[in-house]
Amino acid sequence: MAYLSHTRQNCGPVRARRHSLLDILALYRQRRALARLDTEALDDLGITREEADAEARRPFWDFPTK
Repeated sequence: MAYLSHTRQNCGPVRARRHSLLDILALYRQRRALARLDTEALDDLGITREEADAEARRPFWDFPTK
């Protein structure tokens, strides 16, 4: 059995990942759901109301970086 090695050569600048419409819609829905959580649920997640509101206000094209 042969195994292929996937290596990435440094050939210049890395292109930004393009997100599909489904990715954008999912992120939008997640941020709206985050905005609707109560304080107890936010405490369970370990974030404050201010952090949740700041994340919910981000525009749909502002994807988190990895």
